[in-house]
Amino acid sequence: MQIRQLSVPEEANGLRLDLFLAQQLPDLSRSRVQTLLRQGDVRIDGQLAKASRRVRGGESISIHGDPQPRPLRAVAEAIPLNIIYEDDDLAVIDKPAGMMVHAGSGATEEARNRGTLVNALLHHLGQLSYGGGPLRPGIVHRLDKQTSGLIVVAKNDVAHGRLAAMFSSRQVRKLYIALVQGNLIPEKGTVNLAISRDVVRRTRMTTRRDGGRTAVSHWQVLRRIEGPYGPFTLVSVRIETGRTHQIRVHMASMGHPVVGDTLYGAASAIPPVSTIGRLPRLTLPRNFLHAAELEFAHPRTGDRLSLVSNLPDDLKDFMAQLTNALK
Repeated sequence: MQIRQLSVPEEANGLRLDLFLAQQLPDLSRSRVQTLLRQGDVRIDGQLAKASRRVRGGESISIHGDPQPRPLRAVAEAIPLNIIYEDDDLAVIDKPAGMMVHAGSGATEEARNRGTLVNALLHHLGQLSYGGGPLRPGIVHRLDKQTSGLIVVAKNDVAHGRLAAMFSSRQVRKLYIALVQGNLIPEKGTVNLAISRDVVRRTRMTTRRDGGRTAVSHWQVLRRIEGPYGPFTLVSVRIETGRTHQIRVHMASMGHPVVGDTLYGAASAIPPVSTIGRLPRLTLPRNFLHAAELEFAHPRTGDRLSLVSNLPDDLKDFMAQLTNALK
């Protein structure tokens, strides 16, 4: 383990420790500095120090952690998977909500790289393509963590390349089911708004900036619900492109966010529109968004594959809460 030693100059007197370290160690990211502090790897004159501690001129700071975190790598984990199709070239998985597709952000390796779809795939399938890189073996396309439904993975590089080309050239039919807030009018339509990252809230995407990436979503009303909790619309959405948060952003752009999607304006809890009857506030701890259908040509044989996933129980139960209140 590498130990770095720093001496605090008089002109830095009074600076927060985390800010001082970020200034003195330009090869470390701000998040890495914060991680070292959280892990107790930073000491001032031999004593553990917090990020908010103010440094004083002449103090000696020692950093005991590795200057950079160990590279993440996908590891096999015995996590249950619902594999609805599999052959020598590919598999189609019905992913549950709450599962990340591959390693993400987090304070520790445990938080960043445990419980992912990739880890489960390595356990169940063993061999995956390398086209997605060491953190994303087999991954041709992605679903958001809180989106359930169908995702195709490649077992070898030839299949990966051909599948990736199909997604890129819009040869894959992708259909989602979503419940949105409000009464979506008319019965069907198309959203053709480019999507880019929000410059203020970096976890969000937006249709309100110039120069975004083309995104096309076709929606059709399946059912309208009007009752004690107000209006909702169940829709199917076929996407031609696969931009980050595409359906969520496009629905929100029309003033009808996906139920449960608080990032894009959905209510965190849905109260009844009337206090008569003392109905409870309804909550959904995920987005009401499900990848229901995938259709594409098999990358080796050319045969057409059509896969379907029904709404999972948690979304059915939420719908039942809305509709039972009408009885």
